[in-house]
Amino acid sequence: MSRIARLAAAALLALCATAPAFAQSDYPTRSVKWIVPYPPGGTTDVLARIIAQWLTEKMGQTFVVENKPGGGNNIGTEIAIKSPADGYTVLLVNPAHGINATLYKDLPFNVLRDVAPVAGIVKSPNVMEVTPTFPAKTVKEFVDYCKANPGKVNMASSGSGTSVHMSGEMFKMMTGCDMLHVPYKGAGPALIDLMSGKVDVLFDNLPSSIAHIKGGKLRALAVTTKESEPSLPGIPSVSDTVPGYEATAWFGMGAPKGTPRAVIDKLNAEINRALADPKMKEKLAELGGRPIPGSPEDFGKVMAEETARWEKVVKASGAKAE
Repeated sequence: MSRIARLAAAALLALCATAPAFAQSDYPTRSVKWIVPYPPGGTTDVLARIIAQWLTEKMGQTFVVENKPGGGNNIGTEIAIKSPADGYTVLLVNPAHGINATLYKDLPFNVLRDVAPVAGIVKSPNVMEVTPTFPAKTVKEFVDYCKANPGKVNMASSGSGTSVHMSGEMFKMMTGCDMLHVPYKGAGPALIDLMSGKVDVLFDNLPSSIAHIKGGKLRALAVTTKESEPSLPGIPSVSDTVPGYEATAWFGMGAPKGTPRAVIDKLNAEINRALADPKMKEKLAELGGRPIPGSPEDFGKVMAEETARWEKVVKASGAKAE
């Protein structure tokens, strides 16, 4: 090969090597699909749509929320993990990802291995809630009612393995309440049946329930964090009645493993800008969400710590996937 031919080949190789970098610096050049593994109406859906709107406005391409419910969060997760790792499919990561690692024995994926953390969005309490006509008005009265009516209280959840489900299982374990678990395919359908009186109690993520509570359609008995929640003044913590009880929900964005770091960093920076925006912070606070800004590694640490924490709860409660 002549010297000119060698130089031409080298130049071509260099061009090929730098092309992805140029493509990544221009990212996104088309719409981005954000998979939410639950139906519309729940906290995961609400948060994804709020942040997706911001990203659409700031990044010049549409971020489209696609709801892929079913399998206790696992169907949508598998779809996301098997998508091309090019930044054009991302995943709403939530507590079920940490819980399901232990709850399900034969998952075809491992979230900590197969999902690249992009950015945290918020942490929030769950809220123990009933209809306004339910006999109990406090956590103590609820426990007393359960024990006087064993097996007759129906505990709804947004699906097996969700933090909503496991918050209830932890409550059952720590109080001795005998409640029947009724799993739904998301918080939206569970809330509809709770408000109609078809089920009795729900330990829902606060963002999807707070409007119903403030509108008088639901009665909040307590929040699941040790601290009180500013958006629900006067509502106690479950731990005030059940010492040691604590559960926190957390949400963020992930992407298929192998997604270019430049793309992850670009999304992370924009989400952090969103979380620092005063209007966005106010909107999230109204929903009971506390921003968790930081690097992709910071969010990866949250994912790992929560997976380890819920492993202990799943094993101690004896909860099973339904």
